[in-house]
Amino acid sequence: MKTIILVAGATGDLGGRIVKSLIEKGADVRALVRSGTDREKVEKLKQLGATVFEADMNHIADLEKACKDVSCVVSALQGLHDVIVDMQSLLLRAAVNAGVPRFIPSDFSTDYTQLLPGDNRNFDLRRTFFEHIDQSPIAATTIFNGGFAELLHYNLPFLDFKNKSVGYFEDPEWRIDFTTKDNTAEFTAAAALDSMTPRILRIASFQISAKEMQTVANEITNEEFKLIRLGSREELAARNKQDRAANPEGENEVYPRWQQAQYLYGMFSAQNRTTDNDRYPEIKWTNVRELLSARR
Repeated sequence: MKTIILVAGATGDLGGRIVKSLIEKGADVRALVRSGTDREKVEKLKQLGATVFEADMNHIADLEKACKDVSCVVSALQGLHDVIVDMQSLLLRAAVNAGVPRFIPSDFSTDYTQLLPGDNRNFDLRRTFFEHIDQSPIAATTIFNGGFAELLHYNLPFLDFKNKSVGYFEDPEWRIDFTTKDNTAEFTAAAALDSMTPRILRIASFQISAKEMQTVANEITNEEFKLIRLGSREELAARNKQDRAANPEGENEVYPRWQQAQYLYGMFSAQNRTTDNDRYPEIKWTNVRELLSARR
């Protein structure tokens, strides 16, 4: 009998990749989607080989049915308090009621346990659920993957192809964790099928400093990238607080501008000092040159 894994948030980018990886690893995947989800998205999941379970995500009886006979719930849900705390808490309760032994929450981020409350709004929501799940009779595993490596294609302050610059805060030798979405999905799938995972797993396709990134960018593009100090971490944190206070409408958005700057602060303030990359030796980790060469 195949192991059944329930994936919530399966229609999202990361969720879909997790579904695909699980199926490739031989799992029986149950994709949990909201009632009324776009038919095209549902069909895409079915074509991957998943069993689609449509449910009212606010109705615990529906969620309990979805969790029946499941070995692990994987959440790739995205949103604000109503999703990350409220909806995940209801899904957690349903999983416990249905006897599901394991739960992987929608963390997939920089290790926010190294940050202070208030440093990052979206991490604070996950921290709230982290504390909640620890009080539940279920084995939880959080996966910290740093930033998604694909972001490096989009002219971040850290790597800006348009302005040919590499920016940093405080320390040009501070190494930042990046993991591709596919590596994150494959590791998550392996963890979901592993019955003995610890509370926290940390991964990174690569860890790279601003100085190292400058060298790589120069080599890949055959152009000269400038190394620019953008300020101190303390200055960035203070500016983030000011920007958040000045733009309260952003509290209703998942990624307001000040939230994006909070992610930047996290990248330069928390890092995976050790990783669990070797836990599943079948995973081939993408390196920075492979990632950036694919941009061309």
